[in-house]
Amino acid sequence: MQSQAETPAEYIDSLPEDRKEALQKLREVISENLPEGFMETMSYGMIGYVVPHLVYPPGYHCDPNLPLPFMSIASQKNFVAVYHMGIYADEKLLEWFTSEYPHYSKTKLDMGKSCMRFKKLDQIPFALIGELAGKMSAQEWIGLYETKFKR
Repeated sequence: MQSQAETPAEYIDSLPEDRKEALQKLREVISENLPEGFMETMSYGMIGYVVPHLVYPPGYHCDPNLPLPFMSIASQKNFVAVYHMGIYADEKLLEWFTSEYPHYSKTKLDMGKSCMRFKKLDQIPFALIGELAGKMSAQEWIGLYETKFKR
């Protein structure tokens, strides 16, 4: 179920205490490491990090009224999720992340195409997520997006 929160702070305030701490820490580590050109917002009922229309006027090809999505964090029913579109689009970035993950966490990586799921909140590799957030500039993401997804 998507949150109806209108701001990231409102989203975090609506969470149970254990989830609040994890999401706030993820929010902080991403914000500290994300290169210029991205903006924090609510996107698809989650806290999203997007390339705003001021930087990329065409927006998202699925709905040009929306800014270009890049990362999101969310509290789902059974886990905390980190979504990173760049990891889905860039094989080298995916290889880097999956090879680094065991150095930061003792749990097995639970991952879909762009989604990392963390069931144990005390096992979220915050430093690794921060490093991942800083690996791609907005301009690099736009270039990759236009090459891989935009038709």
